[in-house]
Amino acid sequence: MNQSQTADPLIPDPQTAPELFEGLLTRRVFAFLIDLVVMGLLITAFAIVGLIAGFVTFGLGWLALLVVVPATIVLYYGATLGSPKRATLGMQAMDIVLTPTRGQPLDGWMAIIHAGVFWITTWISWPLSLLFALFTPRRQMIHDLVTGTLMVRRSPMERHWRDHSARSRGAREAY
Repeated sequence: MNQSQTADPLIPDPQTAPELFEGLLTRRVFAFLIDLVVMGLLITAFAIVGLIAGFVTFGLGWLALLVVVPATIVLYYGATLGSPKRATLGMQAMDIVLTPTRGQPLDGWMAIIHAGVFWITTWISWPLSLLFALFTPRRQMIHDLVTGTLMVRRSPMERHWRDHSARSRGAREAY
């Protein structure tokens, strides 16, 4: 048996559904750049609010500036990846979506864990993480493998899910 025969049938296979993985790495890079711009704008806005609050509270509000960057990143990923769209703003713009592979739901906490492992692995060695994506069949990076997630193209994935559910219904009706 090969890997595609033993894998969960709900997890797309690059052999049978290559359109889900076409240009995925390029899309991920551009999605990340878009997300960096969005997070930078949010961080700037929160920092300005923190600076003003610092003057109003005689310096006490400036303590909040210590958590502006990490809090913004956690809230951004939790609110976007943890939403029903399962995609950040950059991912939505690049037509990609985060999909769980281990049967667990993809909620806000799982999205935050995924983002945290992403930032840690990127901080330690982003070239190694990209190399993993080049040599894994589903173009998964280290943080995808660790957290049990898969990044795929959204529009072909929606067709994949529709086709799979239609096949499942057909198989049940045949019995």
